[in-house]
Amino acid sequence: MTDLPLADLDAFTAVARERNFRAAARRRGVSASSLSEALRRLEQRLGVRLLNRTTRSVTLTEAGEQLIERLSPALGEVASALDQIGSFRDSATGTLRLNVATVVARAVLPDIMSDFLKAYPGITLEVSADDSFIDVLAAGFDAGVRYDERLEKDMIAVPIGPRRQRFVTAASPAYLLAHGEPRHPHEVLDHACIRHRFASGAVPAWEFERGEEVIRVSPPARITTNTLELQIGAAIAGLGIIATFEEFLAPAIARGELVPILEDWTPDFPGPYLYYAGRKHMPPPLRAFVDFLRSRPRG
Repeated sequence: MTDLPLADLDAFTAVARERNFRAAARRRGVSASSLSEALRRLEQRLGVRLLNRTTRSVTLTEAGEQLIERLSPALGEVASALDQIGSFRDSATGTLRLNVATVVARAVLPDIMSDFLKAYPGITLEVSADDSFIDVLAAGFDAGVRYDERLEKDMIAVPIGPRRQRFVTAASPAYLLAHGEPRHPHEVLDHACIRHRFASGAVPAWEFERGEEVIRVSPPARITTNTLELQIGAAIAGLGIIATFEEFLAPAIARGELVPILEDWTPDFPGPYLYYAGRKHMPPPLRAFVDFLRSRPRG
């Protein structure tokens, strides 16, 4: 009997409470004949009569009395559970899980996160910083944040953070005084450099651009690390040339601890995007975040 249709049990409960097929039908917004058919199916499956029907009245049999006594609380629990699930659809509460590039976690997300959580106090945020490209849904995330060259084509993408960013090459005044300043990207090959290694083990080439000319070089590394603070500290200490996101170097440049070089070869590129699988049945926290991003001024 575990496969009894819930709708038929609910129909029985409605008629039992009203003691009248037409009244129960009006309350449920269905026809009296559909309720009668539901009762017929239920009694046939159970093999017992649940209601005594006459042209004047509807009364419960002893079996019907016992069933309604046990069934009402259970159906109430089901209704409560469905209402609770509906609240996830209708209200911006719950947990938003994001997988983001490290630079986004450091330089882009903090201000956005603060404003978003103030606007939606019922939402909690879980953020994983990861420079590898993963299947965010398979990994249990609601969305990811990556740059356009890493976006999958079947994903929906929404701009997040600055619309243009730059990779800046810099060195300390002491280093430039001792070793001279490179004037062309190829001259970087004659200098000590501070390189970044991703978790995958890859050490990306440095890319320079001026007009239509694009130059990629893999300069010698005095230091290679995946730790940004160590890279910047080494550059300030005069151990070599560094190339990374402008946002990371801006404070040291403002203090005069680092000096930008090769500025006419410094390209800009599109900022990051939030990406997710589709618009249908979006979790309310994700929908709230997408709406929040779209309402923000774009830099």
